[in-house]
Amino acid sequence: MGILCNQYLNYQLQPDGDETNRLCERADQTLQLKQKLHKELEHRHHSLLMRDVEMPLVGVLAAMECEGVKVDEGVLKKMSDSLRADLEKIQKIIFGIAGTEFNIGSPKQLGEVLFDKMKLQDKTKKTKTGQYATGEDVLQKLAGDHEIVRKILEFREYEKLRSTYVDALPKMISKTDGRIHSDFRQAVAATGRLSSNNPNLQNIPIRTEKGRQVRGAFVPRDKNFLFMSADYSQIELRIAASFAKDEIMIEAFRNKRDIHTTTAAKVFKVELDKVTPDMRRKAKEVNFGILYGSTAFGLSQNLNISRTEAAEIIESYFKEFSAIKRYMDDAINQAREQEYVETILGRRRYLRDINSKNITTRGFAERNAINAPIQGSAADIIKIAMVNIYRWLQKEKLKTKMILQVHDELVFDLHKDEQEMVKPRIIELMKSAVTLEVPMEVEVGIGKNWLEAH
Repeated sequence: MGILCNQYLNYQLQPDGDETNRLCERADQTLQLKQKLHKELEHRHHSLLMRDVEMPLVGVLAAMECEGVKVDEGVLKKMSDSLRADLEKIQKIIFGIAGTEFNIGSPKQLGEVLFDKMKLQDKTKKTKTGQYATGEDVLQKLAGDHEIVRKILEFREYEKLRSTYVDALPKMISKTDGRIHSDFRQAVAATGRLSSNNPNLQNIPIRTEKGRQVRGAFVPRDKNFLFMSADYSQIELRIAASFAKDEIMIEAFRNKRDIHTTTAAKVFKVELDKVTPDMRRKAKEVNFGILYGSTAFGLSQNLNISRTEAAEIIESYFKEFSAIKRYMDDAINQAREQEYVETILGRRRYLRDINSKNITTRGFAERNAINAPIQGSAADIIKIAMVNIYRWLQKEKLKTKMILQVHDELVFDLHKDEQEMVKPRIIELMKSAVTLEVPMEVEVGIGKNWLEAH
């Protein structure tokens, strides 16, 4: 609040004084700020975003935090024991390959073993403290050629799972109701996406088998409920196709064709039925990579192909999907002019570095100019859906509760007696949150835990 008072009122809050005067001062300054900020919202055309989305969402998130979610401590205990056993096995393999025992969690010792003793790389990066760089990006580049690096990455994944989730979640269980109450935050992510804390639900790994198992510990509140997950399908690609008005992508989505197969057919110039799994895998990486400003180098790293082949794939993609390329160029040019970009609801992401002379700094801002409107619009859409769903559940006085939000997914404690009524209505409310050039699709799963439902 002090920063806002300085910026808008040219006023410094008094640090001392009795409690009554301090509270009166803050009440007075809050009212003055409200008048100033209301005019600012009107000027930027953000009043509807604030009034119809963000403010109603406060109550929705408060209700979700209050409801909380149940976790099965028994499942977590078994996972913890299993991970400890796996970690011991991996550690023995690492020590065997290295020919010495060392602290795998110590970047200093790890760097000395990999680069001094084993000499895995001739040219090695060092940190400001003079230690060898052993971060995720460094090790990923070496993983393809060295088993010890693959095992170290596996060790890190298991250790993070164990310490951050499996062993940490039981400590977060409320003694009052036996549930975990995550803290949802609206004003943290620059894109407008929601974030969560204690636990950070957004970061639970789902790309690996071990990571997915963590979701198996999240269970319904009692025997009368099931877990239901409702997930927007490829929402960012649909938004991109809609923004770019790319006829090929729009037609594919409208006809419910697999977008990655469609992309592969165009990029590799083959018929749809001739697309191989490898072609589709590469097309999928391009589809998502392009939205995040992936370069030929980045694509070559992710697909483990030559930079030349990656450059050819990107060139072919832009030739076939010229509207996407035009959208990207327009987004960057517009950002250069106004130094911000906007989402579907007008939420702004300021990009002060878009005209920087530093190529690295400018490149980062240019990638945000392309992606922020897409990712931010996905956030806008799910927020509208959450408000509408919550109001409907309240209006119908249903026992089903919305309890979690993770990226493009909503999770519910679904009462068994309400399944036939709730499932189709949730799908309808999510699909109709906004109108795009392409239809939105929602995938719904129901199960005895989060893993089964997703």
